[in-house]
Amino acid sequence: MSAAVDDTLLDDLGRLTDVDADGLLPASARAGAQVRATLEAGRDAGMDRLAGHRPRALVLLTRPGLGPVAAKLLMTLLGRACPVPVVLTDTAPPWLGPLDVLVAHTDDPGDIELAESIDRAGRYGASVVLTAPEDGPVAAAAAGKSVLITPRVPVPPGFGFPRALAAGLFTTTTLELLRTDLDMVADELDREAERGHMQHESFVNPAKALALRLAERTPLLWGLDDVATGVALYAAQMLATHTDIVCDVAPYQQAASRTALHRAAAQAASGTDIFADPDDLSPSASTPLRAFLLAINAHPTDPVRRLAADMLPDADLIAPGEEITADTTACAAVLALRFELAALYVGLAAGTTGGTTRYTSARPRE
Repeated sequence: MSAAVDDTLLDDLGRLTDVDADGLLPASARAGAQVRATLEAGRDAGMDRLAGHRPRALVLLTRPGLGPVAAKLLMTLLGRACPVPVVLTDTAPPWLGPLDVLVAHTDDPGDIELAESIDRAGRYGASVVLTAPEDGPVAAAAAGKSVLITPRVPVPPGFGFPRALAAGLFTTTTLELLRTDLDMVADELDREAERGHMQHESFVNPAKALALRLAERTPLLWGLDDVATGVALYAAQMLATHTDIVCDVAPYQQAASRTALHRAAAQAASGTDIFADPDDLSPSASTPLRAFLLAINAHPTDPVRRLAADMLPDADLIAPGEEITADTTACAAVLALRFELAALYVGLAAGTTGGTTRYTSARPRE
């Protein structure tokens, strides 16, 4: 079962500030600044050398940490109509050549396998875009041969997702594989950070409201489109980083094929389990299911969204495109940040992040 959450802490600014002694919430709020700094660093590192280049293949390395979720979200944003093959792999493939572009991210400057992949890609003549710390074997392997984008906005380890995603987006827009306004993405992230600021109470704060829906539940994060499912993967990463919440991630059509879990989700959402024992303290009862339907590209008339609404009418629907006026990329980035902030709020209120020695939940389970 997940740790008990003291929900009164979320709207107590003084206590919340004390608990967040490591400044995790302010670090998360720097997402927009990270995007702008990544654009600036990319230009300084020579990203323009990729302009007008149509790669034979775009290779996205999925090294441990944030690399896999950033790569998978970027792949969904490129879409199935991307004019070049997009390959996800954890090491540089042996067929890399001068016509290929490789994109990688790491927070680990000593990732030897990544350093070897970067070196091999350079020797094979492939173009490389890398976001990594400026020191260590990885940066050394990239020196002089790659577009090396180093951090310019200081954030704790594990908070570099905006930089990883922005570097991938900058690369793909330079290659003319994707069209998006990265300055607009940064602006929307700033606005979402303001909406989710700790000084705003839960009833007007979308991140705190989401945190309360996630707390002491087993979330089912089901995407109504490919991009939304990509965001759900990042949400699961953040929940596992800052909380002890276990969740399920799947495209909705796949989730619907798992009939027992889908049926249980429908019963949990509607409260129709007439056989439920109110005194049941088993793990399944104490952390009930809660279905979240995530939509980025799926509009209200989309067949999958309509099916999900019919099958799970009481599920939580989160569709940022109905809250803000922005493109697909910005909506995905906003939803990712909202889940990151929500995970932090849950973790701080449960004592699973931010230093458990400084805070113990005021509402332990009996």
